[in-house]
Amino acid sequence: MTALPARLLPDTATIGDDGWLSIGGCSVRDLADEFGTPMFVYDEAHIRARCREAVAAFGEHRVVYATKAFLCKAMARLAYEERMNLDVATGGELHTALAAGVPASACVLHGNNKSVTELRMAITEGVHQIVVDSFDELDRLDVLHAEGVGPAPDVLLRVTPGVHAHTHEFIATGQNDSKFGFNLGNGDAMRAVERATASPAVHLVGLHCHIGSNVFAASSFGKAAEVMAEFAAPLGLPELVLGGGLGVAYVEHEEAPSITQWGHVLLDACASLGVTARVSVEPGRSIVAAAAITVYTLGTIKHIPDVRTYFSVDGGMSDNPRPVLYGSGYESFLPRAPFADRTLHGRLVGKHCESGDVLLFDAKLPADARVGDLLATPVTGAYGQSMGSNYNRITRPPVVFVNDGDARLVVRRETFADILATDVG
Repeated sequence: MTALPARLLPDTATIGDDGWLSIGGCSVRDLADEFGTPMFVYDEAHIRARCREAVAAFGEHRVVYATKAFLCKAMARLAYEERMNLDVATGGELHTALAAGVPASACVLHGNNKSVTELRMAITEGVHQIVVDSFDELDRLDVLHAEGVGPAPDVLLRVTPGVHAHTHEFIATGQNDSKFGFNLGNGDAMRAVERATASPAVHLVGLHCHIGSNVFAASSFGKAAEVMAEFAAPLGLPELVLGGGLGVAYVEHEEAPSITQWGHVLLDACASLGVTARVSVEPGRSIVAAAAITVYTLGTIKHIPDVRTYFSVDGGMSDNPRPVLYGSGYESFLPRAPFADRTLHGRLVGKHCESGDVLLFDAKLPADARVGDLLATPVTGAYGQSMGSNYNRITRPPVVFVNDGDARLVVRRETFADILATDVG
């Protein structure tokens, strides 16, 4: 197959009478004319559908959206409107959620190295829970309690269950060699339970685990549930959070479980194991990844005989660092002909002064691709905008939500003045 698989596009993607791709009732060509490129285009109906699927699978407020996947004020409000809580991993993510009008009581604070400032902020704002990651963090919470910062927060202990997820080593988190959590195998998890139970500084309400990101094997989640259920059973705690990490298909040969299938695996496993605790999950990628495309302008086509062809666009690793970090794969297409045969092969690269600035190592485009074409990569709604940078002092792209024919700018394009906003010299 050389044509782009339609299943990689957002839910509301259609082809107009002129042959151009539309998302949310908005032509990609018109969006590029209005907002320029590079640009993130998010299908709001797609995001809401995935939120509702997750809530239907697990229950209201038992789904905690992992904001690290993609966060802005509009996204925070959307997730909360869809009866989800928000997983925030830093003071900055918490601040964004609060600025969006999401109550702190709907936020759960994560992080393997939370500062005293972040912990104080979480407690004084009244977050729903803090996921404690280390003995040092328990020390900090003791200090804050002694200073009168209170009341004692509800906490979960993050446990490293020793379950290896089949994903890239940089985003695997459940194995014994991990910077996250209390190790189950060496006894640290039980020691943490004993300390938290005895501490007046915290109120221990449950356990948490997370085995990795972009995990395709549903059996890995079932194994984690089994390990955690066995550890949790004698403790009688009311909460058990089994994390997120459900993978999504990025390229034509990949298949991933749906959120509903994931829910069946986890909840069936918990039921068969006799789990009586309230079970929650933390999806991020599976909520937003396939909801978005990134739209670029093709600026250079450089053919080097007997070597390769390079397609250069006006963005790059600053708006999607995943290929550089993890060797992640994507597809490419031209919005003017989304399902055309893609017989022209090359490497899709960005505009940064970096040979490693690669978006697709083996890109496929139609044979008539030309300079000035709009070019898009699908399934870029997670860990693109959120991991973006200003490398080479490039301005970050805008984020546009589309829905029922309406295009709404939710994050504007940065300006050169923004680039200098923190310079004081």
